[in-house]
Amino acid sequence: MSLDATRAEPHPHEARRRLEHARASRLAQLRALDETERGSDDHLLSAQKTAMEGVLKEIEEAFTRVDDGTYGICVGCAKPVPAERLEILPYTRHCVACRRRTA
Repeated sequence: MSLDATRAEPHPHEARRRLEHARASRLAQLRALDETERGSDDHLLSAQKTAMEGVLKEIEEAFTRVDDGTYGICVGCAKPVPAERLEILPYTRHCVACRRRTA
């Protein structure tokens, strides 16, 4: 069995572990932004906070995909998202080609 074949579909336990790590990291970043934002009227900080909240929403949606069995399947082309991409962006919904088309 090749390495590619064993990594083609992420195991739900591994996917959850990666998503939990991503969520914890983003929550820590959001807390840091909240602390920095206090007493500041910086639009950049506000934009960063909004972006971080968007990523947290994507992470929660990825947990739903794990639960319903669609995690790791591109919503654009219905092909498996490469394992390497899921390692980097565990909450991604698209393969690279489809993401380029939607960007």
